[in-house]
Amino acid sequence: MLLDFPLSIAATTLLAFFISYGSIIWIINWKNAAVLDYPNSRSLHTNPVPRIGGAGLLLGVVIAWVVFSASLPLSIWLGIIALIGISIVDDIWKVPVRYRLFVHLLVALGFCISLLIDTQSWLLVIACTIAVVWMSNLFNFMDGSDGLAGGMVLIGFGFYGLAAILSGDANFALVNFSITGASLGFLRHNFYPARIFLGDVGAIPLGYLAAVMGILGWVNNLWSLWVPLLIFSPFIADATVTLIKRLLRGEKIWLPHCEHYYQRMVRSGLGHKNTALMGYSLMLVVGATAVWVNEREIIIQLIMAVIWGLVYLGLMLMVDVGNKLNSGRH
Repeated sequence: MLLDFPLSIAATTLLAFFISYGSIIWIINWKNAAVLDYPNSRSLHTNPVPRIGGAGLLLGVVIAWVVFSASLPLSIWLGIIALIGISIVDDIWKVPVRYRLFVHLLVALGFCISLLIDTQSWLLVIACTIAVVWMSNLFNFMDGSDGLAGGMVLIGFGFYGLAAILSGDANFALVNFSITGASLGFLRHNFYPARIFLGDVGAIPLGYLAAVMGILGWVNNLWSLWVPLLIFSPFIADATVTLIKRLLRGEKIWLPHCEHYYQRMVRSGLGHKNTALMGYSLMLVVGATAVWVNEREIIIQLIMAVIWGLVYLGLMLMVDVGNKLNSGRH
């Protein structure tokens, strides 16, 4: 049984924040060599930094859910456990890509089948599975600059919570605001200069949650499918366009690289702080658009999706042109 609605939202957010904040301090002070991220030619940092901050963030989320009896499908609980397990093993000892992707696929398939089995549409299940796997991994791809992924979690799930409130679902709002609170505890340590990173143990499960919460809200008629797509579109657009460009060039897309737009912005001279602040501004505007458009006719939603597509195209062209001009000067 939830407390009075505003009080329960505040309490779960604060609980998640303090547990996340405190546990991450412990991880930072632990300084175990096995969990340090050492810089390499692709890195945007210059000193070793602990990389399992996501474990502290998710600890805050899970404890808040348990304490406030958050109602979630069993498939989501099982999926988070499986993804945390395989991801923390990868952070410490490294797991071959094929094994990681196999677990990601099983988790996504389990969620999509359990949620959509009544539709009797395997095409919908397949589309759902691809979306969940891609979102899980693209979040990991976008976790390479101080404060950027943490800000996306804070703002993205904050808008999920707001949209749930406006749709009258107190439990789902609580579920999402707990993630917002925990992410704020993490971001306090991750904003430039970062003292800790999410690591796979944070990025993979958070990408998974971004996908499954968006799909769950759509299935439960809290919002249209455009809402989660728009809210997380800053990450979706960057990761997807970068992947397509690398595919067209015939590159091995499973190999690490530093060609994402946010990475190029950091390297262009903007730095971590300015790149993160510009990202936050974009996330806030597009998230507000998503919540606003949820109450509008489908034609308005389509128009806004096209407008934002053009905005992203323009922003990406600016980065491409800027990089070419800078390279031409050297």
